[in-house]
Amino acid sequence: MPNNRSGTAGAVIKRHITARVLEALADTPVVLLNGPRQAGKSTLAQEVASHKHPARYLTLDDATTLAAARNDPQGFLAGFVGPVVIDEIQRAPELFLAIKTQVDRDRRPGRFLLTGSADVLLLPNLAESLAGRMEILTLWPFSQGEIEKNQEDFIDSVFSRTIPRKQYPRLKWADMIQKILRGGYPEILGRQTESRQAAWFGSYITTILQRDVRDITHIEGLTALPRLFALLAARAASLVNFSEISRTSTIPQSTLKRYMTILEITFLLQTLPAWSGNLSKRLVKAPKLVIGDTGLMTYLLGLNEERLLHDPILAGHVLENFVIMELKKQLGWNRIKAQLFHFRTQTGQEVDIVLEDLSGQVVGIEVKSSASVAADDFKGLRLLHETIGKRFVRGIVLYAGSEFIPFGSELQAFPVSALWGGV
Repeated sequence: MPNNRSGTAGAVIKRHITARVLEALADTPVVLLNGPRQAGKSTLAQEVASHKHPARYLTLDDATTLAAARNDPQGFLAGFVGPVVIDEIQRAPELFLAIKTQVDRDRRPGRFLLTGSADVLLLPNLAESLAGRMEILTLWPFSQGEIEKNQEDFIDSVFSRTIPRKQYPRLKWADMIQKILRGGYPEILGRQTESRQAAWFGSYITTILQRDVRDITHIEGLTALPRLFALLAARAASLVNFSEISRTSTIPQSTLKRYMTILEITFLLQTLPAWSGNLSKRLVKAPKLVIGDTGLMTYLLGLNEERLLHDPILAGHVLENFVIMELKKQLGWNRIKAQLFHFRTQTGQEVDIVLEDLSGQVVGIEVKSSASVAADDFKGLRLLHETIGKRFVRGIVLYAGSEFIPFGSELQAFPVSALWGGV
């Protein structure tokens, strides 16, 4: 069973999304907490059900419970009085329609807390069955702030017109690489050697690609998936090019797109869409590839500290993937509601990450693995500013140094550690 404990001290690590889960349960009949397998969903659901929102806990990883749920979904649910937690709901999709029937009879908030290791937004038949009745939250592996026991407010702060000055953790580049190599899965925190971490990552990938994919897709023998996943990891933080990936992998494009959707459904793979607004310039529309955890990514690529220390181009791609996922995690609990994009023109000018809030305000972020920043590193951010005008709040370069450096009233360089150490 996944746990939310650090492997060194054994102390419980607080999940920052907990408050959002409780808020949703207070006014919504069904709350789905989805995310990668082994990210800590079961532990969080059990803690909520034991204290803040008392409920009966059931897991569909139990063979008897699963058989009962599949055999008679309506009768299964009718046997419970009061709030219910159903863990790993994707193993019995038949329950979604039964839950809809139950909720339509009684719309009291907090009736069902579901957890799932499949993205139901990519399984439209399931999502549509509970439209208007269900709130979906995503629990990723630990953020760096959760590990360091800091409440991150980076996104809220960078949308403020005046950023409060704070102390930033001084982090050596070698220590930053260790964070990247470790990633955020709870189980990894308790494994002190590279060999033991590698053993877990290997078993994890095998379990998902052999069991979860089979459960969700009902397809056997997807032997090309592990090789494809490793190939995609090598292209992380790069634009998706289906024809090139198809040619390299010898997988037909139609099959390739289906396989990539499977990897997205299981949260192994993410895509960062291209940003566009009312722009006069022609922009590249292709999304970027993002791997859901850099520990998993570096395992697939066989990377270690020495390789990343001596290959700045590769380190830059891995660091960019790391930053994107940290921001994606923080969007789960920050006050500012925003979306993540990338920006690239057809002439090759780009901004690694674009954050846009609901009012259309934009923060651009460039990621550099170097320990210094030059004025030229803001070139893409200046273009973005010129393009959108007053909607541009600021441009930030996150780099491997340790100091805040202003490059103008709306352009600043921050250490990467500002993501979790306060801005």
